[in-house]
Amino acid sequence: MPHPPPYLKTTACATFGSCEDSHDPLFSVRAGLNVEDVLIHLTILLRSAYATNEQACQVVDNETRHLLWSTRTAVEMAQGLVQALLGGMETDRSRPELR
Repeated sequence: MPHPPPYLKTTACATFGSCEDSHDPLFSVRAGLNVEDVLIHLTILLRSAYATNEQACQVVDNETRHLLWSTRTAVEMAQGLVQALLGGMETDRSRPELR
């Protein structure tokens, strides 16, 4: 039986921070970073976004709060996806046929 194709293990270079292409990108992600490390950092960034959004919900009017709730839901969904990826990587490590 053939082995499944290897999953993504490192990053490609990606740039960002161009203010919707109004200038050259200010930031980049380096190529060759371990994807698991990147996902852990992404988890930290998402926690910060969630906490910031939660604080904003406390100080805005009801109409704006509804908009912030949609952002909160999107952040929660992204957190769930990252956790699922990290969990899958952990499971794969315990399966010798995938190493």
